[in-house]
Amino acid sequence: MKLSHVHLKVRDRDVSVPFYLQLFDLEVTEQVGGFAFLGDGKTHHVVALQELGEGAPAPAPFGVGLYHVAFEVETEEELRGFLARAEGLGLDPVLVDHGISWAAYFPDPDGNGLEVFLDRRAVVGSTWVGRTRRLVLS
Repeated sequence: MKLSHVHLKVRDRDVSVPFYLQLFDLEVTEQVGGFAFLGDGKTHHVVALQELGEGAPAPAPFGVGLYHVAFEVETEEELRGFLARAEGLGLDPVLVDHGISWAAYFPDPDGNGLEVFLDRRAVVGSTWVGRTRRLVLS
């Protein structure tokens, strides 16, 4: 079994679709009603967006539920490319060094939590020891 896709509820599909396309280099594979399906060129969709309308409430920051969706990059170069795209969209991701990974955390336009990370276990070992500190990429 493997994880197939994430289904996110958004207020405005016309705002969210360009955000995900530009930031994650995805493509629209299908749009039906209030839904947009975004693929990575290998599968029909890795992200499904469902439009709820402008009056929809934001995700509860301290409630039970999904904390974030994580996208993995394979190289430091890819991580830096993502950060450049994020900056171009006016985002200011929180950069964290977990030891086993370098991560960038940020919300989408509706407050859904997102992460982009680089797995570093091959470099530093395979066990997370609870380390979470600010990442500075020079």
